[in-house]
Amino acid sequence: MVHNTIKRAMPMSTIDDEIAAYDAMRQDLESNHMGKWVLFHGGELAGTFETFEATAEEAVRRFGRGPYLIRQVGAPPLVLPASVMYNPAHYGSS
Repeated sequence: MVHNTIKRAMPMSTIDDEIAAYDAMRQDLESNHMGKWVLFHGGELAGTFETFEATAEEAVRRFGRGPYLIRQVGAPPLVLPASVMYNPAHYGSS
């Protein structure tokens, strides 16, 4: 007799979790990192960056398809359709 076992992974965070984590840190971020780009994953700040491109490349490198939140500190939230995904360009490669 063969038994199939379903492995249950730890629950994945959602984009709502990432937004909530950003909102919880907003005051500190605006005091110390205004204008910088931030990356949230797993409900935690995963890094601060100078550019969107650097943030997105690091997000994809570390977390694959996500979910994760990339936001510029102090900027209003940008709402994109769910079908939009960032695909990093690698300049100089052919």
